[in-house]
Amino acid sequence: MVEPWLRGTLPEVDSVRRQVLHALELAAEDVERWCAGLSDSEMNARPFGIAPVAFHLRHIARSLDRLLTYAEGRALSGTQMDALSGEIKDGASAEAVLDEVRAGLGEARQRVLMISQGSYEELRGVGRSMLPSTVGGLLVHCAEHTQRHVGQAITAAKVVMGARA
Repeated sequence: MVEPWLRGTLPEVDSVRRQVLHALELAAEDVERWCAGLSDSEMNARPFGIAPVAFHLRHIARSLDRLLTYAEGRALSGTQMDALSGEIKDGASAEAVLDEVRAGLGEARQRVLMISQGSYEELRGVGRSMLPSTVGGLLVHCAEHTQRHVGQAITAAKVVMGARA
């Protein structure tokens, strides 16, 4: 299968946002391929003490929300801060986690499309310390950070699937 960035899609979108959107599309496809068949216990398993698949998938959705909030020039809400502490929580159903990451990737796609190409160099503060970044920097980080956690989710999923009887 050809990866999204090689399919020639989204020619109407500038190259920065197009590549971010392609990274999110690839993430969605990889999550479906490698994580959608996990049971509740497999989704929450911690083989060899590694973070569970559920953590990585929740973190993808919630970190995209936070990063795009910063890119949009807004502060995080109390709800977003509360959600941060629940990313590692055990016991979620596989379907609930998958629903969250699917929704988060879909919402992120829409939000990325709303960002103006002309805003890429605008300064943005990140986190409580308001560390310096730009709209473009945050967009690129959305892509690479999502891909990093998808890779970790796939690895964790392969380990738990390998442990099946």
